[in-house]
Amino acid sequence: MRRVWVTRAEPGATRTAARLTALGFEPVVAPLLAIRPLARSAPGLERVAALAFTSRNGVGAFAALSDERSLPVFAVGDATAAAARAAGFATVRSAGGALEDLARLLAAEAPADGVVLAPGAQEPAGDLPALLAGRVEVRRLPLYEAVATGTVAPAGFDAVLVHSPRAGRALAALGPFAGQVAVAISAGASAALVGTSGLDIRLAARPDEAALFEALGKASPRV
Repeated sequence: MRRVWVTRAEPGATRTAARLTALGFEPVVAPLLAIRPLARSAPGLERVAALAFTSRNGVGAFAALSDERSLPVFAVGDATAAAARAAGFATVRSAGGALEDLARLLAAEAPADGVVLAPGAQEPAGDLPALLAGRVEVRRLPLYEAVATGTVAPAGFDAVLVHSPRAGRALAALGPFAGQVAVAISAGASAALVGTSGLDIRLAARPDEAALFEALGKASPRV
């Protein structure tokens, strides 16, 4: 099993493809989603005491609109934290996991006064304000949307990587498939694929790309 379909949006798809190549796979880059910025002016930051990022896309979208870099940043995982540091934020904490881990980190360490601003997708994969209701005031700031590309399934792929519930739903809509392996990065992404004929669904042990590749490797021991 060698040919791996990369469904995530650019620029992440190219990064994933490079890592797959280094591991001996043959990536097939055909994104099911594209990231489009929403038309906005620079956000007001009154009462904002910290920023919460759930993706690298959120970091990039916020950094493109605002010169603010002094607020403390709480990131869902290490890759998002690295993107925040690269964008110039000096104080960055990583939850090292999923949205629930970020909520726990914020509950323990977010500034007691003020609002946590969460720049991100128009349709986020999870509800961070709801997870912290009554403990930390979180205000969402939609800065981009993920739109379907209309991509069809490439010929001859052996496995497919699914980086989000939205991508999972787009992939499921293209079924049935012919016995390929689908490796999902999270329970939400995996749930979106349940019932899709012809897919052998595997779930990464952690919601990060390193674990995604580990699960792919276990599904393809000959590579």
